[in-house]
Amino acid sequence: MPSLTLPECPHFIPPPATKEELEFADLAIIDLSKARTPQGRQELYPQLRDALRTQGFVYAINHGYTQAQRDRIFDIADVPFTLVPPDEMKTYTGNAEEDGYYCGYKGRQSWKVDKENRIFDQIEQYGMHRNVTKLPHPLALRPFLPELDAFARHNHFNIFHPILRLIALSLELPEDALVEKHTFDGIAETAIRFMKYYRRSKEEEEKSKNVWLKGHTDFGSIAIVWSQPVGGLQIQAPDGGWKWVRHIDNALVINTGDMMEFLTGGYYKPTIHRVVQPPEDQRDHERLGAFYFAFPDDNVRLLPCVESPVLQRVGIQRRCPDEYAPLCETWRKGRTTTYGRVDLKKGMERDVEEEVIEGIVVKHYN
Repeated sequence: MPSLTLPECPHFIPPPATKEELEFADLAIIDLSKARTPQGRQELYPQLRDALRTQGFVYAINHGYTQAQRDRIFDIADVPFTLVPPDEMKTYTGNAEEDGYYCGYKGRQSWKVDKENRIFDQIEQYGMHRNVTKLPHPLALRPFLPELDAFARHNHFNIFHPILRLIALSLELPEDALVEKHTFDGIAETAIRFMKYYRRSKEEEEKSKNVWLKGHTDFGSIAIVWSQPVGGLQIQAPDGGWKWVRHIDNALVINTGDMMEFLTGGYYKPTIHRVVQPPEDQRDHERLGAFYFAFPDDNVRLLPCVESPVLQRVGIQRRCPDEYAPLCETWRKGRTTTYGRVDLKKGMERDVEEEVIEGIVVKHYN
């Protein structure tokens, strides 16, 4: 009989949630446990639809992991950054600029935050394919691969796929219409990602106006963010202002990305978001994040679901003519290889920078 004892791991202790009075976004909360039944899905999909079409972000609770299981994931998330020697980190450093996907380490100061002032990010990142045995990992992380495999499968089958079914229902499509485009065993770069944001100098904060990761949209279908106490995530409101995302214990923060906009003909547009310096009462702490970034299979062409009765009624907003719609693999590689590396051009809108990928304008909000 296999042992039920988990491998030892240092406990990651985050600070308390901020007590500062901040302007928080008023995000809806959905009870994901209701997605297990047909009746529950009928109740949930209008809630999810309205949340994603207004704020673009939504909280999910009762997702199937206990608080203790969630805390254990954050213990493991810190391992790549605290228990792996620097020389071994170099061995497992990825090459997203050439490969077009994030696996292994991304070191600090890889992404441009402010070109004019030569400010770069202070984010260390470790990414792993959802098939956690596809690529090798540092020695310290290997004992936790069974737990990480379970974590990847939980995100994919118990969170991501239910969300896709709710979105399909909102479009009056068969429930699995989008699930079929996002398989677990197919060729795709859906992945777990751990990110650790480190403090910056006072000079860097002043020059970058406290922005740690400039305003952007995610480029996959769905991003699942495991909520953690250190503030910094902000979403752009319709009036152009920025609102903080509040931490809720053992909740998920879910948002759509570019590829969902392609697939839904603009019905679900990605919301612009950024990361800024944490509130003052949390600035002595690093910010550790755990994410599941989901993409369609590489061979999926990013065409709108024209068979949707909803899209037929409201109209389809295409980002490009159908004959030029990119494959998922092409769009993913285009966004990944250039992000934070190329020099952006000033856009027509105030504080907007632009690049062109596959003939499509991609905006960044500085």
